[in-house]
Amino acid sequence: QVQLVESGGGLVQPGGSLRLSCAASGRIVRVGDMSWYRQAPGQHRELIANINPTGRATYDNSVRGRFSISRDNAKNEVNLDMKSLQPEDTAIYYCRAVVSLSSTTGIYWGQGTQVTVSS
Repeated sequence: QVQLVESGGGLVQPGGSLRLSCAASGRIVRVGDMSWYRQAPGQHRELIANINPTGRATYDNSVRGRFSISRDNAKNEVNLDMKSLQPEDTAIYYCRAVVSLSSTTGIYWGQGTQVTVSS
């Protein structure tokens, strides 16, 4: 069994910053791509950032230049540093990881963490 546990959400004023973290635990052999998605009220869940095991990162246009994804392979952890936050960034943020166990590989999701940008 694999668990992804997120932390770091909260309320922030426009222009502020937050850091989200997500740690994977379980009988993990390898973690592949790790990603952050977000889902705003009434909207579909969307991919905003992805990082592969070698650290190559890609971003959605909506967050490029403001958000930075990083990972710590030793801790099976992925982080999302968000700056210049705006009200339109308000959403539930989810981490996602491709995780290999001894005999299977699957996609796992965190429980989600709320980010609210408001004055």
